[in-house]
Amino acid sequence: MKVKSSSPDPEYQNLIVFDGECALCAGFFRFMLRHDRAGRFAFATAQSPLGQQLYSDLGLLADDFETNLVIVDGRSHQRLDAFAAAMRALPWPWQMLSVCRFLPGWLKDPLYVSIARNRYRLFGRSDTCMIPGPEVRARFARGGYGR
Repeated sequence: MKVKSSSPDPEYQNLIVFDGECALCAGFFRFMLRHDRAGRFAFATAQSPLGQQLYSDLGLLADDFETNLVIVDGRSHQRLDAFAAAMRALPWPWQMLSVCRFLPGWLKDPLYVSIARNRYRLFGRSDTCMIPGPEVRARFARGGYGR
């Protein structure tokens, strides 16, 4: 699905929206920061004004973030397909992980949903927002950090 945006801002063409309170999701964010050396992706927390708007635009619950969003070239991906799209955009060897997109839907969707629904219990939750330094803060899209 193409992301509807009120502006054709290229900042939103390659974007990762993640649950800023979820330890697993924050780990994915840190992984992408480390391995996206080209700086292709901007980031936003699901709790931020931008994250809330994107979830709403896509018809997703804006208070229960059971999927991360990965937008590549303006196209939105959810669940395991989002992870695959992010991995496909990274250099080798991480691209190999994108093969998960070929799993049948009857397997990958329930697997993803099961982990997403139990992520706080399995991986933990932070009651406080991370406070990124200026270098990391610069990677967040406008409106993509804070409430």
